[in-house]
This record gives sequence, structure tokens and C-alpha cells, in this order.
Amino acid sequence: MSLSPAALAARRVFAAAAHSSHEGGGSRTWKILSFVLAMPGVGVCMANAYMKMQAHSHEPPEFVQYPHLRIRTKRFPWGDGNHSLFHNPHTNALPDGFEGHDH
Repeated sequence: MSLSPAALAARRVFAAAAHSSHEGGGSRTWKILSFVLAMPGVGVCMANAYMKMQAHSHEPPEFVQYPHLRIRTKRFPWGDGNHSLFHNPHTNALPDGFEGHDH
């Protein structure tokens, strides 16, 4: 397979552009972007999460016993059979309501 002289010249130009004298220019750009955009962005997200946590009430929501929720056709095979595997007493209600534990 022989290439035309124009194709060979274009190939040389592209190969030379791939090995330019600006080695590491891309990494420097990403390093600057990380410090200028990413770190302040993470800081803003942390501040937002902290302020939302401070404003959040720690009272559980009012329990409403809907008939289509928390249906147990058979007991769970662990513990007392009424708590799911990843049960959290502060956020997950049992079929008869929230547990009475306060922290």
C-alpha cells in the first residue's frame, strides 16, 4: 500500500504535533483547574450540607399507617423477624409505627 506524497506529509505533520515541545501542558491545565474550580466546589458543597444539617429538625415524621406499606407476608429470617436487614430505628418505621428510642 503506497501513500500519496500529500498523505505522507500530513502524516508527518500529525506525528510532529503529537510530540510537541509543550510536554506536560495538559497536566498543568488540569492542575490549575483542580485548584481553581474543584476544591472551591467541594468546599461550597460541604458548607451547603453543613447548613442544611443545622437547619434540619431531628424529629421523625408523623407516622401514617397506610395499608399498602410495610406488608409482612412472612417474618425476616434474622433477629426478631420484624426488622429489615438494614433497619434504622430513627428513619425506618415498623408496621405499627416508629420505635420509641430517643438518642
